[in-house]
Amino acid sequence: MTAEQPLPKATLRRLKRRAQFLKAARGNRAGRSAFGLQAIASAESAPGVGFTVTKKVGNSPERNRMKRRLRAAAAACARDFVPGHDYVLLARREALSQPFARMIADLSSLIARVHDTKSGDNRNTPGRGQRNPRP
Repeated sequence: MTAEQPLPKATLRRLKRRAQFLKAARGNRAGRSAFGLQAIASAESAPGVGFTVTKKVGNSPERNRMKRRLRAAAAACARDFVPGHDYVLLARREALSQPFARMIADLSSLIARVHDTKSGDNRNTPGRGQRNPRP
């Protein structure tokens, strides 16, 4: 009788430079009430994850709490992240009050959604330029 061997923990890279965040903003997007997710292909083999919580969503203790909750949700969904991609989680105010189990479920569904090529709401272009082009 052998004990059940736990699966190895998935490793995530941390996005730290502004250029990495700007590159992810050009990729596919999906959102829920507590956070948004941006994803783009990367040259790195391990998936990279970054977190953005602006001053608009709360004061310093609230922002720190949101970041901790997002980091924990990303760690819980580490196996869902696709290697060779960078992801940025954008916190919204609802991240403070939403149940953690729902955050995990939302994150795993958003990861699948940004990689779904059939979905028409994913952005494949940067979206820069005029909204109504002139003739």
